[in-house]
Amino acid sequence: MNPLAALMSLAGDHSETSFLVVTGLVFLVVVIARRKWLDGLFNVSGYVAAFFLAAIAGLIVAQIVGRFFAVAIDAIEVSGFCMAASTFFGLAATLKHGTHIRVNLVLRRLRGWGKRGAELWCTGAGAVAMSYATTQAVLMVWDTFRFGEVTKGLIIMNLWIPQAAMTAGIAVLAVALADEFVAALRGAEPSYESGGPMSYAEEKT
Repeated sequence: MNPLAALMSLAGDHSETSFLVVTGLVFLVVVIARRKWLDGLFNVSGYVAAFFLAAIAGLIVAQIVGRFFAVAIDAIEVSGFCMAASTFFGLAATLKHGTHIRVNLVLRRLRGWGKRGAELWCTGAGAVAMSYATTQAVLMVWDTFRFGEVTKGLIIMNLWIPQAAMTAGIAVLAVALADEFVAALRGAEPSYESGGPMSYAEEKT
């Protein structure tokens, strides 16, 4: 057994420890990384999401054009994978720009430390939850890779490839939520409050 296989097998047997390690790494990245690196990570994630969204349009156009030349192009399954990748890679970027739908019926009525405490709870719990999801997704990708699972459609593809895109998107979202938690802890205004059309900052005006 190679070292990577041994490490992943050990991680699978101790998923609780792996979850704690991943959570620690997520917050460590936020604390030690420079601001421009984090912003660059979130922006790149958004660009990747846009690329996969454009890829869906390209696949659909290719499928339509193929019909005129009697060429069958099965783009349904690949388009589904691109949609999943676009969705998960876009989560962090949309959070940072304040375009997530937020139910803020309670938050909009809080002030001072009460509001900060609520933001800390929301972002902290979200970061921990996404760290857990990242841990489980990594283990799922490893199992898929280890057993050599492939897609079931006409186009044969290793299943771990689209799963890895989903996992990467979840990991970046975990970092984004941890970044917002640290910002709230330092007393700064969360970036999603000043960017979204439904933000509390705009409702005050």
